[in-house]
Amino acid sequence: MNSLLRITLDTSAEQTERLQALQRGFAQVCNALAPLVQQTRVWNRVALHHLAYRQLREQFPEMGSQMVCNAIYSVSRTSRVVFQHPGSPFHLSRLEGKALPLLRFADTCPVYFDRHTLSVKGGQLSMFTLDGRMRFQLGLKPEDEALFATHKLREIVLSRSEGGGYGLSFAFVDQQAALEPGAAAQPVEQDAEIPEYVMVEETL
Repeated sequence: MNSLLRITLDTSAEQTERLQALQRGFAQVCNALAPLVQQTRVWNRVALHHLAYRQLREQFPEMGSQMVCNAIYSVSRTSRVVFQHPGSPFHLSRLEGKALPLLRFADTCPVYFDRHTLSVKGGQLSMFTLDGRMRFQLGLKPEDEALFATHKLREIVLSRSEGGGYGLSFAFVDQQAALEPGAAAQPVEQDAEIPEYVMVEETL
């Protein structure tokens, strides 16, 4: 069974600025990668990694290797929604051979983390930022802490609310379910709607 845990971060003004800088940097990496997707029609995460990782690492050294990988994941994930979801107006079947639209990520786009860039231990969260690790005391409920022990973390997302605050979403999958054949290939469930932080520019 899949579970989702949402946590609101209690940030100071200085911490908010650091998270905003991280969001902007993450969006820049995504926007540097998006034209390659448009030109090559490749958005499979592994294939995209082989095509772009080295160049992105050279272009954005401050992001670190793992955060570049997470940006590649974000672009791959978003491209699946835009070009493959049956409900998308930009589904490949509707483009009728035209060039792919260009995806543009806003500075407010969510930031994807993984176990290398974000960790939770003893109720304390440690996360990557552009100028060092940032730490928060979470005050998790016992049942929330249990999720980290009994479930496999599938996805970690930092996002900003309309009010300007930040929160984290942890998507878990049951450990037993994760061991079943084919489980690793299952993507995190995605909505049909194109995210509001992505602009799709059609090519004339």
